[in-house]
Amino acid sequence: MHHNVNDSETLLKAVEVLKNGGVVMHPTETCYGLAVDILNESALKKMYNIKGRDFNKPVSILVDGFGMAEEYGIFSDKALQLAHKFWPGPLSIVVPRKRSLPNFLNPGEDFVSIRWSGNSFCEDLVFRFGGPITTTSANVAGEDPLYEAIKFSDGIDLVVDGGVLSQNQPSTIVKVDGDRVEVLRQGGLLIEEAC
Repeated sequence: MHHNVNDSETLLKAVEVLKNGGVVMHPTETCYGLAVDILNESALKKMYNIKGRDFNKPVSILVDGFGMAEEYGIFSDKALQLAHKFWPGPLSIVVPRKRSLPNFLNPGEDFVSIRWSGNSFCEDLVFRFGGPITTTSANVAGEDPLYEAIKFSDGIDLVVDGGVLSQNQPSTIVKVDGDRVEVLRQGGLLIEEAC
């Protein structure tokens, strides 16, 4: 089912799908993404299966602000500094994870990648849902990300159509361990290594 991103009903439908353990394909500020409730193990598995993604590959989580970010990750002063400078925006910050994250999310990982998206639909979705959701590109693993709302799997419960997105570079990913900042993926947003 395709729903227009600008239709007020769409947001409510997407929240409902997430609450029922479904998978939502939606626009982000980079490409289309797949969202599920990170606290729902079967929803996570469903999303991995749709992508054909290896269960050992971690996914990032989307939050709607600093409060939610700090519920799930441990932010050093340096990490907070970066977050305040670049959030909301295409920057994922990898920080030590808190125990509030379920063990089945990214098992074996001590860190978690967190992003507060500058895309208004993403922000509204997380806010309305009231908890973090996954963010991973809507595509089969190893294939190109999608920039238009093409439903590529029957497993996707709801497609939020935001039209054709401009092909922005992927988000930048930085790992912040205390004072140490390491750029794991250089996306459209430039971060100086020595910042």
